[in-house]
Amino acid sequence: MQLVIVESPAKAKTINKYLGSDYKVLASYGHVRDLPPKDGSVLPDDDFRMLWEVSADRSKQLRAISDEAKSADTLILATDPDREGEAISWHLYEWLKGKRALPKDVQRVTFNEITKGAILTAMKAPRQLDQELVDAYLARRALDYLVGFTLSPVLWRKLPGAKSAGRVQSVALRLIVDREREIETFITREFWTVDGDFASPGGQAFGARLVTWQGKKLDKFDLNNAALANEAKADVLAGRYKVAGVETKPVSRNPYPPFTTSTLQQEAARKLGFTATQTMRVAQQLYEEGVITYMRTDGVTIAGEAIAAARDVIGKRFGATSVPDKPRVYTSKAKNAQEAHEAIRPTEMSRAPDAAGLSGDHRRLYELVWKRTLASQMASARLERTSVDLVDEHGRATLRATGQVVLFPGFLALYQEDRDEPADEEDGQRLPKLTQGDMVKLDAARAEQHFTQPPPRYSEASLVKKLEELGIGRPSTYASILQTLRDRSYVRVDKNRFHPEEKGRLVTAFLERFFEKYVSYDFTAGLEEQLDEIADGDIDWKTVLREFWKDFQPKTQEIIELKPSEVTLQLDEFLAPYLFPDKGDGDPRRCPACGDGRLSLRGGKFGSFIACSNYPNCRYTRPFGEGEAAGANGDTGPKELGLDPESQEPITLRSGRFGLFVQRGESEKPPRASLPRDVKAEDLDLAMAVRLLSLPRTIGNHPETGLPITASIGRYGPYLAHDGKYAKLTSTAEVFETGMNAAVVKLAEPRGGKFERKAPAALREIGAHPTSGAAIRLMEGRFGPYVTDGTTNATVPKAHDIQTLSLEDAAALIDARAAAGPSKKGGRGKKAPAKAAAKKPAAKKPATKAKKPSKA
Repeated sequence: MQLVIVESPAKAKTINKYLGSDYKVLASYGHVRDLPPKDGSVLPDDDFRMLWEVSADRSKQLRAISDEAKSADTLILATDPDREGEAISWHLYEWLKGKRALPKDVQRVTFNEITKGAILTAMKAPRQLDQELVDAYLARRALDYLVGFTLSPVLWRKLPGAKSAGRVQSVALRLIVDREREIETFITREFWTVDGDFASPGGQAFGARLVTWQGKKLDKFDLNNAALANEAKADVLAGRYKVAGVETKPVSRNPYPPFTTSTLQQEAARKLGFTATQTMRVAQQLYEEGVITYMRTDGVTIAGEAIAAARDVIGKRFGATSVPDKPRVYTSKAKNAQEAHEAIRPTEMSRAPDAAGLSGDHRRLYELVWKRTLASQMASARLERTSVDLVDEHGRATLRATGQVVLFPGFLALYQEDRDEPADEEDGQRLPKLTQGDMVKLDAARAEQHFTQPPPRYSEASLVKKLEELGIGRPSTYASILQTLRDRSYVRVDKNRFHPEEKGRLVTAFLERFFEKYVSYDFTAGLEEQLDEIADGDIDWKTVLREFWKDFQPKTQEIIELKPSEVTLQLDEFLAPYLFPDKGDGDPRRCPACGDGRLSLRGGKFGSFIACSNYPNCRYTRPFGEGEAAGANGDTGPKELGLDPESQEPITLRSGRFGLFVQRGESEKPPRASLPRDVKAEDLDLAMAVRLLSLPRTIGNHPETGLPITASIGRYGPYLAHDGKYAKLTSTAEVFETGMNAAVVKLAEPRGGKFERKAPAALREIGAHPTSGAAIRLMEGRFGPYVTDGTTNATVPKAHDIQTLSLEDAAALIDARAAAGPSKKGGRGKKAPAKAAAKKPAAKKPATKAKKPSKA
C-alpha cells in the first residue's frame, strides 16, 4: 500500500478519485508543527536551534498518519509545490522519523493542477525533499520569529497601546504612513484650462484644448488664475479656425500576461472588490476542486497544451483573426524563481464560466481567470490615434483635438485591465473626418479651474503592487499581512483606501527613530533576496541569521534600557514637523489655551497625546493626530463655540481618538458629547452643542407603564429608550423633535437594524451529529469561526481550515465543549437557560442613565 499525504481533505478527496485501490490519501490539515508562541522557541546561542511543537488539534490526525505509515510500503509527500508545501512535507518527514514510523521508501511529488493527467504524471516522476527550499523556509520562519518576539516586547514597554511589530508587516505599515505624510505636506497648485466646442464642415461636434496662446506654448501652470484664463477664453472666442495639420498614428496594444498571485489579488480587488484574503480563500477552493491551477505563483508561463487549447477556444469564439500567428510567450520579471511555476489558469480552457457549475464568488473569480488567460493568447488590438491642430486666423490661439479609433479590438473584445487610479484624459473621443485647410466652427468656449491633487492613499490592490515592486515579502503572504494591520488597529479602511490610525503612526515613528535600518525598504528587500539565494543554494541559511542577529540583538537591548521619558522626548523631536508644523504665524509649539506654555508630546496609559508645559495650571491637551476640529477653524486647538447660557462655561468643539466631540468647561471630568454623524463640524453652532450636551432628553412618561421615555444618541446612532426596549430614530433632529405620540408608536413597532440581533447565516452546513443527529453548522462569530449543533457552540481552533473542517472534527469540538460545561469567560460554551441569562430591564434605572453618549 502507498500512503499519499496532502494538506486538505478536499484535495485528498479529489486525488482519491484519480488513484487506484493501491493508494490511500490522507490530509495533514496544513502545517503539523510550528514554533510555540513564546520566547525561547528559537535559540540564537545554540546555533539557532528551533523548538517545534505539535498543536493539540493535530494529534489525532498525526496518529492516523503514523498508523498508516507504519504499514505502508511507500510514503508519498504530495503537498503544494511551493516553499510552504515543501516545509509541510519536511515537518511530516521529521515527525514520522522521530516516531520511527517512516516507510523505507519516501517520495516527494508535486503538481500544478489537480486533474487526473497531472496527478498520474506526477506520480511517475517522484523526487527527494528539496532541502534548499526547506532551509529558505527555516530562515524566513526564524527571522520573522526573532523580529516579532524581540521587537514587540520593546514596543509594549516603550509605547503603550502598541501591540506588535513584524519584519514585513512594519514595512507595509510604513508605506501607508509615508503616503499619508505626502498627502499632508502636499501643496495644492491652481491651474486653468480653456476648451472649445467645435463643429466640422459636416456638422459633427468635437472638442479641442488651447495649447498655444499669443505665440507661446502653454505649460500646465501658465494659466494659473481666473483673470488669465478668462483673457485666453476671450481670445479663443474671437478667433476663426481652420485645420492647420492632421497627424494620424497607428497604435498597437498587446494583451496582459496571465495571472500571478500578485496580479490576481490586484485585479480581484479592482474588478470584484475582493480583499486579498478573500481572493486567496476562493482561489484555494477553486484549485482544490480542480478548476484552476495552483494559485501561489510568480510565473507567467503556461503549459503548451493549455496554450493550444486556448487558441482553439479563441478561434471558435472570436474568429481566426483573433488568433495570433504564433503562440504568445511571457517571461517573469520576478527576481526569485523558487515559486515560479505556471501562471494561474483554468485547468480546462474549454470550460466557460457559464458551464463550470460555479456560483457566487467562485464563478466571479473563475471568470476573471478564464478571461485573462484567453486574452493573454489573443491578437493585439490595433488603434489609430489622431491629433488635429486648429489655428486662429489672427494667430492668437491654437487648439488641439485628439482622439482614437479602435480599428481591430483583438484581446480588448474580451478583457481590459482596470487601473488603480483614473488615467489622464487621453484620446477618448471619436473625431470626425478632417483635412488640412478645413474651416471649423467654434460653438462655445469655457475656462475651467483645476487644482493639483495629492497622491492617492493606497488601496489594497495598489499596496500589493507597491510591495511587489519593492521586492518586500512574498505575494502569498500579503493577504495575512494586510489583515494583521487591520486587526492591530494600525490602519482603517475607508472607501477601499488605507488610512493610518494614531497607533499605527506612532509605531512607525518609533521604528523609524530607533530601528530605522530594519524598516527601510532596501534592507527588507535585501533580506528577501538573501532568502531567495538560500532557496537557490547560493548561501547558507544560518549565515544569514547570524549576520542579522549580531546587529539586531544589541540594538534592541540598547533601546530597551532607555527610560520611557527619553523615548517620548526623542519622538517629540522626530515628529515635530508633523505635530507642530510651521505655519508662519509664530511659535508652532505655543499653547493656544494659556498663550505662554509650550506644547510637547506626552506618554500616557492609553497612548500618546499633546499637552501644555504649564500643567496643571493649564489643562490643554489634544490627541496625537490633529483631527477635523483643528482644520475647521484653521487652528491647532479646540474651536470655541460660545458660552453655555446657564453655567457661562465655554463650549468647544474638539477632536478625540473616537472622533469629534463638544465639551463644556475645563474641569477634571467635563461634560462631553460626540458629534453625530449627520451633523457636520462646519454647521455646528452653540445652540446645537448645548442641546447635544443636554442629552438624554426625557420626552415624558409612557401612558401605559408610567415609566419615562428618553431620546438620545448612542454608538449606533439616535434612538428612543423605554423600560429596557429601544427604537431607532432616523436623524439627530428626531432626537429633539419626537413627541409622545410618535415615540409610543415607534416603540410599539418591531425592532430592527442594530437594535435587534438577526440570526447569522451559516458559512457551511457540515452535516448531522453522529450521536444526537442535530444539524451541525459552521458560523462566523464576533471572535472568529465556531461550530454549533443548536445547543452547544465550540470555537474552531486557528489550526483548522474552516473550509475543509470535517464532520468528525466538528462533532468532536462540540462534544468537548459540552463536556467542559459553560465558559467562565462568557465564551461560546453551552447555552445557559433563557431565564438565567435574562437581565433586569434597563429602564428601571433613573432616566438620566438610560444611555450615555458614545465615547469621544
